[in-house]
Amino acid sequence: MVEDAHEAHAKVMVVEDDPEVSRAIARKLGGDGYDLELTDDPKVVLARLDAGDAEWDVMILDVGLPGMSGIDVLHRFREAGSVVSVLMLTGDNTATTATECMRAGAFYYLTKPFRPFELASMVESAARYARLRRQLHEKKRAALDDTTDPLLVGTSAPMRKMRAAIARLANQDVSVLIQGESGTGKELVARALHERGPRREHRFVALNCGAIPESLIDSELFGHAKGAFTGATTDRAGVFVEADGGTLFLDEIGDMPLGVQARLLRVLQESEVRPVGASGVRKVDVRVIAATHVELNTAVTEGRFRQDLFYRLNVVVMPVPPLRERLDDLPLLAGHFLRKHTARGERGAPATVLAPETLEAMAAYHWPGNVRELENALLHAVALHHGETIRPEALPFHATGRVKGTLPMPVVKGENEEELPLTEAKRRAMTKYEHDYLVRVMERAKGSVSEAARLSGLDRTNFRRLLQRHGIDPTTYK
Repeated sequence: MVEDAHEAHAKVMVVEDDPEVSRAIARKLGGDGYDLELTDDPKVVLARLDAGDAEWDVMILDVGLPGMSGIDVLHRFREAGSVVSVLMLTGDNTATTATECMRAGAFYYLTKPFRPFELASMVESAARYARLRRQLHEKKRAALDDTTDPLLVGTSAPMRKMRAAIARLANQDVSVLIQGESGTGKELVARALHERGPRREHRFVALNCGAIPESLIDSELFGHAKGAFTGATTDRAGVFVEADGGTLFLDEIGDMPLGVQARLLRVLQESEVRPVGASGVRKVDVRVIAATHVELNTAVTEGRFRQDLFYRLNVVVMPVPPLRERLDDLPLLAGHFLRKHTARGERGAPATVLAPETLEAMAAYHWPGNVRELENALLHAVALHHGETIRPEALPFHATGRVKGTLPMPVVKGENEEELPLTEAKRRAMTKYEHDYLVRVMERAKGSVSEAARLSGLDRTNFRRLLQRHGIDPTTYK
C-alpha cells in the first residue's frame, strides 16, 4: 500500500544498551526501509531534545538504561511537548511496569524477548500516530494564530499586550490567575495557555466553582469512592484526576467555600488527591489556572478567601481587558460573530453587514456583559434584521445607547393598571417588584454579586441570571 510505503520512511531512534537487541531491531526495521539512528546513551537523545534536533517519528526506548531510567527520559520528552511516539522495551513483565510506562505517556510497551513482526507492526502504528499528532498540532496552532479567533482578534493595545503575555507564559509551568469581568473570555485565555504549552497533548478540564453546590464541590474536585454518600453508586474521578498531565481551569475561584479552599491548598502543595470516602491518595500532575471576576485581595481582607491559597494561585496575574477598553476591536469582533452566525444561511447569500449608525450605537454602549454580550446582541440582530444590512433597531433594546446600571421599567402609554387583564397586571407588578428588590439588595451588598446572592437566599448563578434579565450592572453599586 502507498500509505505503508510512506510510513516505512519514518524516522526512528533506538535507545538500547544491549547490542544484541539493537542489532535485531536494526535488521528488521532497516530491512523495512525505516530511517534509523541507534544509541546506548540516554544523554545523547536528551541533548538532541534540548537542541531542538529530536524530530523523530518513533523512539524505541529501553526502560533499564545505564545511569537513567527510560521512563525518566520519556517524562522529559513529554514535558518538552514532543510528539514522538515512544515504544518502551522492558524485561520486567509486570502490571506495575506496564502501567508506569503507559501513565508516563508511552504509545505502547513490548516485553523482551519480542517477535520481530510484533515490533514492526507496533512501529508502523506508532509512526502513523506521530504523523497524525503532528498534523493536528499544526492545525491547532493555525487556529490559535487565526485573526478571526474570538479571543485573539483585534489590534488594540490591550489585546497586543495580552497576546504577548500568553506567548511568554504558555511554556512556563506556573500557576496563572486570570482576572477579568464576566464575558471577557477568561476561559479562552486559559485554553490558549494550555494549547500553546507543553501539556497540550493532555486534557484541558474546566470547572466553574460558582455553579456547583457546596455539598458536591469536594466530589467534583477530588472524586469519591463508591458508597461515600447517598447516591455514590460507583467510584468517580474528580477533575484533578481527569486533568492529570494537563491543565485544570478553576473558574470563579473566588466563590469557592472556605472549607474547600483548605483542601484545595493541600492538593496544590502535595500534588495528591484523596477522593471523598477513600482511604488512599493518588498523585496528580496538573497545571492549575484560576480565574475570577472579583478582587481576591479584598476577599482575603474580608476573610472570604484564604491568604495562603491566594499566594499559591497568584504566581502570575493576567488581566483580560473589558470590551469598553478595546472598542477599537469592535468592528473586527462584530465581523467575526456575523460570519459565525450567518454561516448557516443559504450558500451564495449576500454577506450581512452593519450599518454605520449601528456601529456607532454599539460603540456608544457600555457593554457590561463584554464580548459574550456582544455576541448575543449580534445573534439577536441577525434573527430580527431584514435585508443585507443590520440597522440599529435590530439590536436589543439595551444595546442602542450608552447605558450603565439598570434598565428602566417598560411603560405602556394609555394603559391603566385596572384596564389590564388580571394575569398581565400581576406579571407587571411582580416584574417591577423583582427589579426593585434586586436594586435594593445590590445596594446593600455594595455591588458584590456573591454577597447579594447570599442575602437573597439564591445561588450565585441564578442570581446573576436575574440581574442580566433585568439589565442590572453590578459595577454600578460598587
